[in-house]
Amino acid sequence: MKFIVIIGDGMADQPIPKLGGKTILEAAKKPNMDFLAKHGRMGLAQTVPDGYPPGSDVANMSIFGYNPAEFYTGRSPLEALSMGVALHGNDLAFRTNLITIGNPDGTVGPKLADAHILDYSGGHISSEEAKELIKAVDEALGTNQFKFYPGISYRHLLVAQDNFGKECTFTPPHDVTGQKAAEHFPKGTDAASKNAAQIYIDMMKASFDILKDHPVNQKRMKEGKMPANCIWFWGQGNAPKFKPFEQLHQKTGAVISAVDLLKGIGICAGLDVIEVEGATGFLDTNYKGKTDAAKNSLETKDFVFIHIEAPDECGHLGDLDKKMQAVEDLDLKVVGPMLEYAQSLDEPCQILVMPDHPTPIAIKTHTSDPIPFVLYDTREKNVDGIASYDENNAKKGSFKTVYAPNLVRIMIENEKN
Repeated sequence: MKFIVIIGDGMADQPIPKLGGKTILEAAKKPNMDFLAKHGRMGLAQTVPDGYPPGSDVANMSIFGYNPAEFYTGRSPLEALSMGVALHGNDLAFRTNLITIGNPDGTVGPKLADAHILDYSGGHISSEEAKELIKAVDEALGTNQFKFYPGISYRHLLVAQDNFGKECTFTPPHDVTGQKAAEHFPKGTDAASKNAAQIYIDMMKASFDILKDHPVNQKRMKEGKMPANCIWFWGQGNAPKFKPFEQLHQKTGAVISAVDLLKGIGICAGLDVIEVEGATGFLDTNYKGKTDAAKNSLETKDFVFIHIEAPDECGHLGDLDKKMQAVEDLDLKVVGPMLEYAQSLDEPCQILVMPDHPTPIAIKTHTSDPIPFVLYDTREKNVDGIASYDENNAKKGSFKTVYAPNLVRIMIENEKN
């Protein structure tokens, strides 16, 4: 049997007045997901355990079958692995976003004192442009203790030695977009952590002076784009220790994603991490490249995890139309082709479709609410027969509510039934 897991990052939402009180999943045209609902089984999954922040790191670890309470050490170490950055001993990794800060009215001004976070992604800056900016930051601020590494688009990495700043509190920029930056700077609780927090604040402030007039940003502003004019630290953690996926589940697998976090989880789990040219993590990602790679991987692997970032990015933007497009593209360009592929196989296949967490456009950030999932088996056993895949119908599903790290095990047990 083959197993396909399709993760529509952040695609769950809340009722939206503009949609007549429907969620995006209820209103979107998604015939393939609805087919899975009618011919499969649905339920709700708790991807974020109590006491954990509703981040993509915790939520996706759960989907891959890893209990965060046992395996979680932080988000950034997973991204470091994907970027080929080895962490040793007390090395502390930080996600380093390139963000846009400016005036409350949305204009980009020359002063930092009252700056607001205008965009957590630096206007979805390209990887090529971002590499130049991070290089400039590292040349100016990098030391024996602090080293910056370029990543994908706005997502980059800082490695600090000796657990420096581990006890500080850092806020994800996508949680506070539109708010005054200084109100969400790193914070400490005692003298040592307050001192560390101030050093990180000083680096963030210094980055503004380095980046605001950088040629890359000057060119972006001339083209009407937002400048990536400041760095922002968050998501710190030490090197993770996972058990291999094959050891846990006696199955092989692969992961396909544009996002370093998901690639890092795959590396930690011992899964094949498949690079797809043109995978961007946004609406312009290479959907066909991802599905083709998934089909190829299943020639030799049991599981494939296909991660689509676009719904989450559009949720953080608070853009209803773009998030609707992201969900419909996911249905048409990923779920549809993989469903057709599963039905063409000479052996049974299961397809699991789910988000990792909700990213409601009304609040532009993640919540820890249980998410809707649907599990389809080409043998069409134990069918719920529900007409639509969405949050409300998932509550009626025969699975009821499950703890997400158990879903991989449930799929494997279904193989025997």
